[in-house]
Amino acid sequence: MKILLINPPNCGRSIPEERYGITSLKQIFRGEPLALEVLAGNLDEHETRILDLKVEPNGLQAELLSFTPDLVALTAMTCEAQTLLRIAAQVKRCCHAILVVGGVHASADPEFFNREMIDWIVIGLGKQSFRELVLAIESNDLDSDIPGVARTNPGKTLSYQPRKFGRNDLAERQAPRYDLVARYRPDYTLQSLGLQLGFVASAAGCPYDCSFCCIAPLTGGKYLTASIDTVIRDIQCLQTPVIRLVDANTFGNPGHALKLAEAIEKAGIKKQFLADVRADTVVRHPELMKRWKEIGLRALVIGFEEIDDAALGGMNKESSAAINLQAIEILHRIGLTIVGDFIISPDYTERQFDKLSNFVKQQQIDLPMHTILTPLPGTRLYQQMREQITIHDLDYYTLTNAVLPTRLDEELFYQRYAALLAEGHQSAKV
Repeated sequence: MKILLINPPNCGRSIPEERYGITSLKQIFRGEPLALEVLAGNLDEHETRILDLKVEPNGLQAELLSFTPDLVALTAMTCEAQTLLRIAAQVKRCCHAILVVGGVHASADPEFFNREMIDWIVIGLGKQSFRELVLAIESNDLDSDIPGVARTNPGKTLSYQPRKFGRNDLAERQAPRYDLVARYRPDYTLQSLGLQLGFVASAAGCPYDCSFCCIAPLTGGKYLTASIDTVIRDIQCLQTPVIRLVDANTFGNPGHALKLAEAIEKAGIKKQFLADVRADTVVRHPELMKRWKEIGLRALVIGFEEIDDAALGGMNKESSAAINLQAIEILHRIGLTIVGDFIISPDYTERQFDKLSNFVKQQQIDLPMHTILTPLPGTRLYQQMREQITIHDLDYYTLTNAVLPTRLDEELFYQRYAALLAEGHQSAKV
């Protein structure tokens, strides 16, 4: 079959810009669509292409006409979901391809895509289940249910068998098809530093259950680590000087992470790495952070989220303000760059904005990343707060809009938020 995998264009709307003329921090990095590259790697029997509309926003019509795909698959975050529907409608008008949807929003709220222009929905980690669906379509064997895959049934409730995720779902047999985005590679750059980054996954899922996060449900709450050989293979496939390990928690299994560091050194790999870690992991395993620094780790992304215990407890973060401070001290001592994620509640007062701004400066967070607390469909936070949500248009679910009422006057809230973003941008060091 001829299969076209589509990464949606940059989309989403901005309340501060539309209502108040406040420009927030612009996108400074466009990353490769690793999920689609991995899917393509498992489809070596088929003619497969990747169209990245984030780089080539006007390329859809020409690609459909020149390639004439038999199957089109799309992935989307929540803020891209409505754009995906428009793309799906265009695909159906232009060709007779079977249309499959997967990704974070499809997994969190599959009913959203139970529509006429969609044929199939892949729910949860889709590496293996998408391959199984493609094989079933090719052989016209669609009578038996494929776990984690739903056939759309507009007007009626979806019926499908949930998937019990395991190591097989990492689908490690083939390397990601990095070659399919070769023409886009110059655009996958951290512009502020002029660095080209390549993406590699060493794990999937997360064993924690933070109320605001939609990652754990993608694997049924399991944390699945790829084999050491798989990760080394994928790193060696990329010519980029910096590798971004895109796992939600690269060090979720400290023993595995240590073995991976040893394997990277043994393989003679001379690259720099960016990875994600929990603050409590840094505190429990400082020697692991130091070992990774020795083999090229440059920066760590840490979800501090908040700076006081009451707020952290409300998120079910299973961490504390004291642990965050210990982690910061350890990473400064080792000499690793800290990319700190913070979540701004719409309930913030001016005093809370001031406290967070002072905290970031005092703790010398190298690159602070500020998002607005957003109850994403499929999360526990959404279930808890759905009655309070005032904006249901998913185009605004970019994590930079308040879809809940703000305690401060709304314009003042966005002014303070924009000021935080500007402070972080001015002091950024990676």
